[in-house]
Amino acid sequence: MRTTLAVLTIACSALGQAASLPTVHMATGVKVGDARADRCALWVRLTSVAAADQAGLAFPQRKPHEDQLPDGKTLAQMAGAAPGARGDVRVRYWPEGRDQDAAATEWTAVTLATNAAHTFELSGLARGARYRFVAEGRPAEGRAPVCSTAGAFQLPPPATERREVSFCVIACQDYHRRDAKDRGHRIYGHMRDVAPDFVAHCGDTIYYDKPKPWADTTALARFKWNRFYGLPLQRDFHAQVGAYFVKDDHDTLKNDCWPGQKYGELDWEQGLALYREQLPLLPGLPYRNVRWGALLEVWFLEGREFRSPNRMPDGADKTILGKDQRAWLERTLQASDATFKVVVSATPIVGPDRKSKNDNHANAGFATEGDWLRALLAAHGAHVVCGDRHWQYASHDPKTGLREWCCGAASDEHAGGFSMRQRTDQHDYLRIRGGFLHVVARPAGDSARLALRHVGTDGAVQHEDVLEPSVPK
Repeated sequence: MRTTLAVLTIACSALGQAASLPTVHMATGVKVGDARADRCALWVRLTSVAAADQAGLAFPQRKPHEDQLPDGKTLAQMAGAAPGARGDVRVRYWPEGRDQDAAATEWTAVTLATNAAHTFELSGLARGARYRFVAEGRPAEGRAPVCSTAGAFQLPPPATERREVSFCVIACQDYHRRDAKDRGHRIYGHMRDVAPDFVAHCGDTIYYDKPKPWADTTALARFKWNRFYGLPLQRDFHAQVGAYFVKDDHDTLKNDCWPGQKYGELDWEQGLALYREQLPLLPGLPYRNVRWGALLEVWFLEGREFRSPNRMPDGADKTILGKDQRAWLERTLQASDATFKVVVSATPIVGPDRKSKNDNHANAGFATEGDWLRALLAAHGAHVVCGDRHWQYASHDPKTGLREWCCGAASDEHAGGFSMRQRTDQHDYLRIRGGFLHVVARPAGDSARLALRHVGTDGAVQHEDVLEPSVPK
């Protein structure tokens, strides 16, 4: 009897200890990105709550660099909060329809020092395959998983494969100007409806230097990332569609920023580290080109890390891209035999832009490099898609003929800064509303077509250009 009581006492004690251990969740989901021929990045984060608290406290109206919280309150009490949690994460993954080939990463510990996030590099993947995965989390080593998120991603097909490829282009998304309240931004649902192979994010994923709160500390910056990707529409989208992220000013540090600057307590290196911490990025240079089958190659430019100060006088030495990236762009464009060459830029290359702006290639401040870049891209028959401007447009460069399409802001409330009265002969299309671009490269008999569609926040196609293969000049 005493033995039985002792066993029961030990068992009950163990159950009590297990019950007292904290649990973990994935309120901010997972993100897949940076897919290459046989590898990609998969970002996972653990949270202490099952869902972001959209019913939390509102931030008061405060000035930049003041205390952003109501007196006596913490970030965990604020609307949108999704605090991180310590634990372990891993990913199981397999080619679609081939469950028997499943592989798994090792369990990896996450801590609050990295916002409870970790990016796995999945390598040795089957080229051109579509993959399924399950990301799992647990609160302590040795325990079974207690939370999981399932998803999928597409790898680029080989350059010999003539198949249709489609992708979406988005930029400029602000939590306070979302258009689906507690669900997030409507465009994420509409993008899922068109089933793209990937999405190109042209920057301003969040805004550190916008109020409620002004994010001039690491804690506030992380809060803004967690709050935005805790919204269900964007959280669910990124588990199903791979992304290529390109940084811009507001998600690096502050408006029109360049290396060496600070924003409150955040310096330049902290801004770069936070960006890399929050997104599915493979190691290596921030600019990259990725071949997506015989019809399409895409270049993702880096416009913040290597730039000259905006206030520097224009000339041959003033740059946004930097010497190494310029040489890479020349070399890779020359080497490509893709039917369509699309360059993704965070900021405009063609424009026209507002006269008050001076930090992109469409502005006078970078005219020398802008002229060089437009001539280079036109000579190789490339086309440009960009973000940054809060209106949708299609335009052309009168001198070189280079064409550019801007996706606009992520919501109609966020659209503005330009008007239909400012339309010029450069504009082939102009609309002061939000939405996204949907780009489709498809075979057409012995040839091919590239369709570029401006889609509104309601999912309706507002404008379409259909291009035939370019003849390099």
